[in-house]
Amino acid sequence: MPACKRFENSDSTSIVSLFAHSRAWLVAVAVLTVAVAPTHADSAAIVEETVVYGSRSVDDTGAFTQLARKEIEAVRPSHPNELLNRVPGVWVSRGSGQEHLTAIRTGVLTGAGACGEFLYLENGLPIRPHGFCNINNLFEVNLAQAEAVEVLRGPAGASLGGNALHGAINAISGLPADTGAKASLEAGPYGYGQGRISWDGASVRVDAVATDSDGYRDDTGYGEQKLSIAQSLQAFGFDVLNTLSATNLNQETGGFVLGENAYEDADLKDSNPNPEAYRDAFALRLASRWSRQLASEQTLNVTPYFRRSQMTFLQHFLPGQPTEANEQSSAGLMVTIEGGDDSLSYRVGTQLEWMAASLQQDQVGPTTGSAFLVETRPSGLHYDFDVDSQYLALFGRIDKQAGVASIWLSGRVEQLRYDYDNKTINGRTRDDGTTCGFGGCLYQRPADRNDDFTDVALDLGIRLPISERLEAYAAVASAFRPPQATELYRLQRDQSVADLDSESVRSAEVGFALSLADASLDVAIYDERSRNVIFRDASGFNVSDGRFRSTGIEIDGRWRFAEQQNLSLTASYGRHKYDFTRAAGGGEQIQSGNDVDTAPRWLASARWQLGIGEKAESEVEVVYQSKSYLDAANSQRYDGHTLLNWRASMRLADNVELFGRVLNLLDEDYAERADFAFGNFRYFPGMPRQFYAGVEVSW
Repeated sequence: MPACKRFENSDSTSIVSLFAHSRAWLVAVAVLTVAVAPTHADSAAIVEETVVYGSRSVDDTGAFTQLARKEIEAVRPSHPNELLNRVPGVWVSRGSGQEHLTAIRTGVLTGAGACGEFLYLENGLPIRPHGFCNINNLFEVNLAQAEAVEVLRGPAGASLGGNALHGAINAISGLPADTGAKASLEAGPYGYGQGRISWDGASVRVDAVATDSDGYRDDTGYGEQKLSIAQSLQAFGFDVLNTLSATNLNQETGGFVLGENAYEDADLKDSNPNPEAYRDAFALRLASRWSRQLASEQTLNVTPYFRRSQMTFLQHFLPGQPTEANEQSSAGLMVTIEGGDDSLSYRVGTQLEWMAASLQQDQVGPTTGSAFLVETRPSGLHYDFDVDSQYLALFGRIDKQAGVASIWLSGRVEQLRYDYDNKTINGRTRDDGTTCGFGGCLYQRPADRNDDFTDVALDLGIRLPISERLEAYAAVASAFRPPQATELYRLQRDQSVADLDSESVRSAEVGFALSLADASLDVAIYDERSRNVIFRDASGFNVSDGRFRSTGIEIDGRWRFAEQQNLSLTASYGRHKYDFTRAAGGGEQIQSGNDVDTAPRWLASARWQLGIGEKAESEVEVVYQSKSYLDAANSQRYDGHTLLNWRASMRLADNVELFGRVLNLLDEDYAERADFAFGNFRYFPGMPRQFYAGVEVSW
């Protein structure tokens, strides 16, 4: 793999020292594999229980999916989309390397605030502070070695707070259970190699994974290392769980290939028009969860936490290709008390958080292109600002048993305050104070200011057993997200102040769950209306005037139709429409009633799982994505695709297991992401057929 660009600061140095280089880890794992591997349990029943992880879980009262460790280990995801496409209504669009865009009951969203539409958590705590997320944040989480991954679909603001606008993804790390140690080594095409080590003691658990790849496309290699540590102990009458998570990513990034159906062109699909592009990212999280039973049968949970992240990347998608460097340090405290009895239970709590963040955007060389672009996008410093924030939330939930029905009510109120400090010249001049032609430079730097946002969310629902095996529910919910710092302070043209409101969603949802001896079926039907959607209009202003409407149905079914044979199906139909008419940035014309661009109506995956005796398992997976429009005008479209994947594992001995997988078995030409902008069809080509194989050992 080409040498990756690295941070030149102490934080990155420490994490790289902690992990060493990826290939060194792969060698270490290869040495460890002489001691040999764990066995998976026999094929589990199709009707699986949802495990409750206490305060580390998200509320599972609506449309909720939990992927357990056995399923995660069977998938062995090299990217989040390989795992999360098993959840109805969810599409994680794969970008270059570990980059991605998320959609939960939405189209694929882009832009500065798109990351704020979904909340990513680890053990029930957000992985980033409010207002300073990144659209690729899932690569900061160790999904591949998680104990479980929970996905809550639909507004979750009342239980989880800001950014849980359309849903949430929560990774739950493993706890110490004294099960011993295991290691694995996996190899694949295009220089792919991954090593994993897990050590599980009586009070400490360590999970580590290192991945290295040269990339399918030219100059798209990456190296990534992740570490998760959990320690359990007792102190001062409390049960204490300390966790540490760290991630380091260095990747060379590929840009769009251009031209209609370019993903089918043998000469284009593995090319990279932006070999100079890169992304370097580092994240560290610490949390200490203190729990104890109070005399009144209440449980007290006190959780202080700390987070640190840094990212530097080349904005190859912008004229002039400026470099952005951002970083944040944040700390917080969450306190909850829960209690009650069989007829009434409750949970109340508060969360406080502080953040210190900064962002710089700098362009080294001159912009190429038209005289307008050259003049309005000068080299030098474009933005340089600090943002401090203070956050306070109060929340609560009541569950009441009323006869056979269960009623829940959740509520949350949050206040977020930004203190913005511009570190360079106010206005839209060059960094030396001189003016640009054509009316001024593009990049606008607002003067120092403070902004406050107060938001409220509610969730009311009822769950009713219709029979011993059939249960129905209905719920109405709301959620919100305050504007991101980049939407407020990274302005353009004549906009010196972004007067933005928090985005909001209101939804109504009904569903039912059927559970039989050999089958289960979950169905959810929803209607969501988004208001105050933030976007960039035709004048280049950040405004909060947008509206969306989404309606859909989601199905999650499982059937054990023969001994050791299971069939699983997840499918969703969603219609995501613009609910306003407006000229937007980039020449887009939004028309009310049109489909949101990059929002396929159908997403589905089906899996046939077969146990072969007591020693082998196989899974055949079909993944389907329907056609979608590529622009807001609905004038261009991508026809969708169907992919076939195969995975298998075989135990050679009680502690040795071989595993393999073939992705895109039929070698389909397809696009991981497609859009139409600036007069061009643009694609991230999907990878051709890939074969991966490895061995896992335990002792």
